[in-house]
Amino acid sequence: MSTVLPSLDEVRANAYVVALPLHTRFRGITVREAMLLDGPEGWSEFSPFTEYDDAEASAWLAAALDFGWMPQPAPQRAAIPVNATVPAVPAASVAEVLARFDGCRTAKVKVAERGQTLADDVARVREVRRIMGPEGRVRVDANGGWNVDEAEHAVRALSAFDLEYVEQPCATVPELAQVRARIQRLGVPVAADESVRKAEDPIRVVREEAADLVVVKAAPLGGVRPALEIVARAGVPAVVSSALDTSVGLGMGLALAAALPELSFDCGLGTGSLLAADVTAEPLHAVDGAIPVRRAEADPGLLARYAAPAERRDWWLARLDRCYAHLTARA
Repeated sequence: MSTVLPSLDEVRANAYVVALPLHTRFRGITVREAMLLDGPEGWSEFSPFTEYDDAEASAWLAAALDFGWMPQPAPQRAAIPVNATVPAVPAASVAEVLARFDGCRTAKVKVAERGQTLADDVARVREVRRIMGPEGRVRVDANGGWNVDEAEHAVRALSAFDLEYVEQPCATVPELAQVRARIQRLGVPVAADESVRKAEDPIRVVREEAADLVVVKAAPLGGVRPALEIVARAGVPAVVSSALDTSVGLGMGLALAAALPELSFDCGLGTGSLLAADVTAEPLHAVDGAIPVRRAEADPGLLARYAAPAERRDWWLARLDRCYAHLTARA
């Protein structure tokens, strides 16, 4: 993004903190907190997860300021096909989750949840496949939760359900390379997420032949333009995903997906359907499996209704101050 930042006073004056309930526990939370920023280019979102440190969270602020204060790259398409996202729910709850994603032909299923077993994963993926039918696409995401041997064993068990790919089966790039070599004969590609967005060298995973495709998220990578540059350097197919954003944040992901020269996979930008409330009267939810490329406008009534408690607003404002200091020091 431009090194010319809006003033901190301007950003603070246009900041709103919300706490939105989820339909189902996801990433260990039932309420999603986010800071919404009203910039001259439109609404933007600063919502790194609370456990992230200030250095990591500052990239999310760079993205938010870029999206709210700078024009974005020209779109190459008007709508983005998206996948359904199935949290680590019991198999009996899968149908209820999938029903929230209108017309999605692809489902991403969370696996390797702490406290669960491979049998739980198999049951969940089996039910997703049953509901999606033979023509549906099913991908799984382990969020780095397996070691190499566990990953190989799990992918062998889950490959019976015709996986589109397995996302981040292990935590490190060397582990991903080992898993990719071991499961190659199964015909299950490996996608890298955390090894791209949390890495000092996001291209290493491709250079070391540890992934067949990359998952990119605009906010953690500093915005649409830095993410586009990473995809161009990677030289492999990309999937654009979200981080449990509000519809405002999803607009940034849509802008990234719309600007990519090629888009071969359905994107993980339908996660607004996991929220039981949103900040806009017109949420960015899938209709017939796709979401139109547009920005969401925050609704004043919804911002007030779901305003975070004062102590949480203060916590986010203090975090904003610290992350802004990171950006100014770097600039």
